[in-house]
Amino acid sequence: MTPLGAIDFSRRNALTELMDSDATDFATFRDCLVDLAKVNRLTLAYRPTLRFFADLAKALPRDRTASVVDVGSGFGDMLRKIDRWAARRGLRLDLTGVDLNPWSARTATAATAPDRSIRYVTANIFDYRPSQPIDIVISSLFTHHLDDASLVRFIAWMEANAAIGWFVNDLHRHPLPYHAFRIASRALRFHHFVQHDGPISIARAFDTHDWRDALAAAGLAPGVAEIRPQFPFRLCVARVKA
Repeated sequence: MTPLGAIDFSRRNALTELMDSDATDFATFRDCLVDLAKVNRLTLAYRPTLRFFADLAKALPRDRTASVVDVGSGFGDMLRKIDRWAARRGLRLDLTGVDLNPWSARTATAATAPDRSIRYVTANIFDYRPSQPIDIVISSLFTHHLDDASLVRFIAWMEANAAIGWFVNDLHRHPLPYHAFRIASRALRFHHFVQHDGPISIARAFDTHDWRDALAAAGLAPGVAEIRPQFPFRLCVARVKA
């Protein structure tokens, strides 16, 4: 890992995450995803996205099933959370997870009850051709994996494809969570990928200025999308069209 003194939190870092390697085998990737789900529970990672859906509930169609695409869906734990949230409220959602890594779909499918309306697709999101129009696009801990140009392209893709709205749930670049996660992940004996990649994810993440620049570069006028700081050290972006 890059020495601590080399981390410059004033800008995004281009450090490489182990789980992004094409050489990762299935068992290693699966075990990493399982531990990442534990991290998500401990860090309240699901709350911002579920809050977005709660705010959006009145805009969801009642006469048909709304389609939701989760980009970079990983273990599928975010989609399973949304599925349970919607079921308790009598809302009909068709949920699709899209991830570039083929081990993701295999792992997520095994962890998802077969009777639920959740499916997983292996694809580059820019090549993805959905079978039906998309109402809502979400991503959780995905955008920090992108370079700046791909981030702008992704924002434009969401804006063009999401009929009702889109939501990005990601990290806030800051030294405090970076150092805290380094210590906690080792103390809790998380998977070695998680110990390595967690701090790097924070170093690769965004601040408010980064998001403003990316939104503008994607053609969104100021105020069209809302940048939302969330506890603890999350920086989310919400866009509602309805």
